[in-house]
Order: sequence, then structure tokens, then C-alpha cells
Amino acid sequence: MIATEQPTPSALPTDRAALLQRLAQPQTYDLLVIGGGATGLGVALDAAARGFSVVLLESLDFAKGTSSRATKLVHGGVRYLAQGNIGLVREALHERTTLLHNAPHLAQPLAFVMPSYKWWETPFYGAGLVAYDALAGRAGLGATQFLGRMQTLQCLPTVQAEGLKGAVKYWDGQFDDARLALALARSAAQRGALLVNYCPVRELLHEGGKVSGAVCEDLETGRRLTVRARAVVNATGVWVDEVRALDAQAAGRTLKPMVAPSQGVHIVVDRDFLPSDHALLVPKTADGRVLFAVPWLGKVILGTTDSPRQDHAREPQAFPEEVAFILGEAAKYLRRAPTAADVRSIWVGLRPLVKPADDEGGNTKAISREHTVLASASGLVTVTGGKWTTYRAMAEDVLQKCMDERLLAQRPAGITVDLPLVGAPSQPVRHRMCDAQGLHSYGSEADQVQALPGASQWLAPGLSEAMVRFAVRYEYARTVEDVLARRCRLLFLDARQAAQLAPQVADILRSEGVQRPALAEFEALAQQYSHVPSPADAATV
Repeated sequence: MIATEQPTPSALPTDRAALLQRLAQPQTYDLLVIGGGATGLGVALDAAARGFSVVLLESLDFAKGTSSRATKLVHGGVRYLAQGNIGLVREALHERTTLLHNAPHLAQPLAFVMPSYKWWETPFYGAGLVAYDALAGRAGLGATQFLGRMQTLQCLPTVQAEGLKGAVKYWDGQFDDARLALALARSAAQRGALLVNYCPVRELLHEGGKVSGAVCEDLETGRRLTVRARAVVNATGVWVDEVRALDAQAAGRTLKPMVAPSQGVHIVVDRDFLPSDHALLVPKTADGRVLFAVPWLGKVILGTTDSPRQDHAREPQAFPEEVAFILGEAAKYLRRAPTAADVRSIWVGLRPLVKPADDEGGNTKAISREHTVLASASGLVTVTGGKWTTYRAMAEDVLQKCMDERLLAQRPAGITVDLPLVGAPSQPVRHRMCDAQGLHSYGSEADQVQALPGASQWLAPGLSEAMVRFAVRYEYARTVEDVLARRCRLLFLDARQAAQLAPQVADILRSEGVQRPALAEFEALAQQYSHVPSPADAATV
């Protein structure tokens, strides 16, 4: 069969003018979702799948914030088990299996190896991981194994061999967070939801003391639009208090912030530091946290940290001591110690941790990682906290809250448990998430990408001209950053290479009708991602 440019029905066009024209139509939606990260997109998909009319507004790009800066792990939370939070672990393990089933092109099992350098570590941590397997039950991805020294070196050929006793091997999953977010957005659109990025909410509407919609602004034209809805969900992650403030201000109420931001830093180095399809896990570092070295898209991610942060920066920067800590801890376990010169990219995410009533924000490691859903006196439903793995369960909780508050009609849950996302292939996936990025992340849509102009014009390994065109036509991309940070992951993998390709990507975007691809802004951002903070930078972070 000869390929054509005509997409299959799964690839809905995302022409911005058409999206804004729909948004401008006078209509009262069942649900308005504010925030296009993991939680907001999950809510939009669940609601649309149940037959509700849905509109979602995102201030910048989908998954621009925390949801594109995860450690790329789909997991039950081994350390939550150590904290005794059995319920959270059990739920996450169940959701892990659901995610791997519904998006096999974007989420796959990954083996983790926990090396032991003291005689008691293997039996001690192994016992906990056997319990982890037991909680997973039939949803388990593989049995925990106890490895000898030579088996450990076979799995982790560059691990520090001196003093190595053995290891414990267990299974979790990994995924491409930004592309999974995009799959959620496009899956919701397939079911009738209207999603618009670069359209921040400027004010909330109230009628009769109840929130009834919002006024948003198209950042490309400055045009303001009014959106009315029976239920409004605030799913803006670490920024939920900003939307809550809009609600409180309109109602004349005082507001107590509910989020304590925690910063997580990730460092990317070349794969030769850990040339394996197994991840390295250190269960307890010098500060008591877990350290990961995870193979991902042809590179290795080192991280992460957990540092309190008082601001809510859109592009937070790593503290010099965080970088020194990650590199220093990695050097204890890798035969060749990574240095600042080896860093390909540094990126930082802010976790929206929910503060207890008496918390002053000083110890984020002690704050719950569970999500919170609450409704204000005016009916604004706010959700925050949680993690990527449990996005689907969080969405169900949010909609249940909307129904309990009588904002939405009662409709049964569970529709998204077995709902394949856009691109989910019908045949088993051959590529692994730890392999270099490429067409495999498009799943069943790979042929549609290849049918576009420029399919044979490769800008870099894993990125073709056709992929850029597909990003604009069918994946909501509006800027160079959208393409190089989230439609493909090059900014997160090698910031300098991304900067080199940026002018070519900008030209393709212009040829697709994008008037302002924000090239200069991306080049500045790529410089930040490639810069390794040192003590001299401390005063400016």
C-alpha cells in the first residue's frame, strides 16, 4: 500500500485557529479543567470517556511543568513501603499495571538492581522487596531475585566492584512522561474534549456565590474568551494556590496555602556510564534518600533530590549543592565517576506536596506524597499532590468529588481502566524505553508520521522533519521548545545538541504556519539546561 498524507481517524488535527473558534462558541460545558499536566489531563480524559462535555485550559504547554520532569518511573513506591504506607503502595502497583497495559509504546517494565556492599543489605532489602511483590500479586512484573557478585556485574557492568557482595533485583516500570501526557490529551480530544494550550485563566466567574467558569487569554493574540461550566477543577499542580486565590478573592475570603514545593533535580549523562538495560538503585544515600541511575532513551538519568523551595518558578534551577550531591553519590557506586564535564542536561521539577495544617514547610521528605481533593465554599474543586503513576485513580477521585458536590450527574467510574491511549499498538512492543528515542514512541501512528513530508530528512538521530510536522499538525506544538522538549525529548537528553537543531526546527514550524516559534527563548532555555551550577552560582539560583 502506498502511504499518503491522510491520517487515520486517530490523528485529529490540532489547528489552533479551529480550536480557538470552538472555544469562542457560547456553550456551558459540564466540566472546565484548569491545568494540562498529568492530573488535569487524566481528569479530562476520564470525564470525556464518561460522556461529559469537557474543556481544558493550559497556561503554557501540556506537561510543561512538573509532569515532564519526573524520574520517568512507573512504580509502586518502594520507599513508601518502608514508611509503612501500604495503601498508597497497593494502589500505585495496581495503577502501574493499568498504565503499562494502556500505553505499551510509552511505558514498559524495567529491572532494578540494588547492589550490596555490606553483608546484611541483601537479606534486609530483599525481604522488603519480596513484600513488594506480594502486594503486587497478579499485577507483578517479575519476581524479586537475589544475585551473587558475578550476576550483579553482568547486570550492571560498570558498578563499583570493590567490596561488592551481591544484589537484589526487582521490577518496576519506566515511561516517557511528556509523551504520555500528550497521549492523554489526544485521547480526550478523540472523545470530544476541547483542549487548548497557551491559554491561561485570568479570572474565575461566579454566579450566585458559586464558581461558574473562567476568563482565559490566548497568549498568541491577546484575545480574551469566556468559558462557562457547571463544574470547575483546579489541577494546576504546584500552582494550585494561585487559582485558589482567584476563587477566594472573588468570594472575599482569606486563603491559607496548601502546597509546599519540593525540588527534584535530575542529571543526564551518556549511556557508557551505565551500559545496561537494568537500572541502578541505591536505597539510602547520605541524606537518607533513594538514588537512581536509570537508562532512558539512550542516556542515563541520575537523581534525584528533595529540597524545599519557597518560590514557584516555571523553570527552576538546580542548587549547586544538589548537583554536587548527585555526582558525589553516583561516584560511590559507578566505576567511572561522572563529573560536571560529563553532564548533557540538567532539569528540575517542583513536586506539589500537600502541607499538613501545622507545617511550616521546612521538611519536605516528611510531607505526604498522597493526593488531596477538596472543594471550596464556591464549589471550586482542587486536586494536588500524588504522582504520575496514580494519575488515573486521582482523576476518578476528582470526578467523584464533583459528583458528591452535585456539580456533575452521577455516572459510573472504571471506564479508563481498560482504555488504550492514542498510539497504543495491538502487537507487542519490540523497542524498549531505555533505547534511543525514535519512531517507536508513536506506536501505531508511526506510519502516519512516515507519510508526511520530510520523513527521510533526519535532523538528528531520533528526530525527522516529518516528526516536527506531525507535532504541529496533530500534537498541539506551537514553539521550538514544544517540539524539542516534549514532543521529542532532546532538550532533556542533550541540551547542547537541542540548541544546535533549534533554528532548523523553527524554520519547519514557520513553514507549517507558526508565526512565532520562540527560537530565542528556547536557545536561552537550552543554555540553562546545559549549565552545571557551581558554588559561584548560588547567589543567583
